[in-house]
Amino acid sequence: MTIHWCGTGLSSIPGLRRLIEAGHPVTVWNRTVAKAQAEVGDLTKDIRPFSLDALAGALKAGDIAVSMLPADQHVAIAKLCLEKGAHFVSSSYIAPEMRALDQAFREAGLVSVNEVGLDPGIDHLMAHDLVARYRASKGYDPENVLSFTSYCGGVPKIANAFRYKFSWAPAGVLKALRSPSRSLRNFSELRIARPWDAITSYSAPLPVPETFEVYPNRDSYPFMEEYRFEPYWKVRDFVRGTIRLNGWADAWAPIFAEIEGLEGKSAAEVDAALNARATALLKDNSYGEGEPDRVILFVALKAEKDGVPVFHETWAMDAWGDARGTAMARLVSVPVSHAIEGVMNREIPAGVHGAPHDPRVLSRWLGEVRSLAQYMERIDHLA
Repeated sequence: MTIHWCGTGLSSIPGLRRLIEAGHPVTVWNRTVAKAQAEVGDLTKDIRPFSLDALAGALKAGDIAVSMLPADQHVAIAKLCLEKGAHFVSSSYIAPEMRALDQAFREAGLVSVNEVGLDPGIDHLMAHDLVARYRASKGYDPENVLSFTSYCGGVPKIANAFRYKFSWAPAGVLKALRSPSRSLRNFSELRIARPWDAITSYSAPLPVPETFEVYPNRDSYPFMEEYRFEPYWKVRDFVRGTIRLNGWADAWAPIFAEIEGLEGKSAAEVDAALNARATALLKDNSYGEGEPDRVILFVALKAEKDGVPVFHETWAMDAWGDARGTAMARLVSVPVSHAIEGVMNREIPAGVHGAPHDPRVLSRWLGEVRSLAQYMERIDHLA
């Protein structure tokens, strides 16, 4: 079983190095071989120029193809896995086109595991854990009123005037700001066309209390089913969103105005404008050599009975770059490497899946994630 790791970008390296150092057979694929050699050439010589045709020629039955490439390339690689009898792993959200392959993967006895990075990924693990703990708690009652929030973000540990530095593709950051969101607020559906129209303040339960700016992203609704919420539960709030440093909205106001100005433009014009802006922003807001980034993640579940909390727990994580590399790269790619080992060990069933909710796998993975962060605790607010 060979692991074909495709892509050696900003968030790929710690997990890739972990697999090679563990002795797993890994072939590294990247469009620019020299870049991959600079990252892992001290560990392996099996580095090849990526193309779908080249991967097709090397992929064998039982192998695992890992896509750390842009999200629009995942489905093509997953389809190639089906053709070759191989498994598939990525950290990205499950696109509808990927979800449509579920039956084919099941029938072939193959695994496509996605959403196993940071967000999505570690946040899913924390949510699954909280829901399981709530079900098992003495406060559980189907009539309780529930509130769920999940906020994640990468920010500079040493704040700059822009209140942000880029730890992943800057064009992707800007494009995400054009995505509408849907969440549940006070028993009502909240649809937002632009993230900056729904920014609120969040007080984080850290050892030293800190406030941030947060906003909902994407469509939160499908994750109620993903997290095993029962359809009859009374859910007041359900929000998955992004967290940023205080002052981010003011610092980014000119960017928001530019993005609003792109409405009505063609897709090609939008891409060109965002790519140009991303290049300029990266020049002034990239991390310097050895400069620490920071990743913060808070996942909370609260249940109330007659207005009184009967269960309220939060997973809180604060991590920053250190001698092991950036926090973002660790927290995205190392969980991916554990997912690959989970496929190898047959811990993940056939079909298209997100991060696992099996209690045994869940507990072990969360324990392993703890070692990646400087602070990670599950807080019981009622204790």
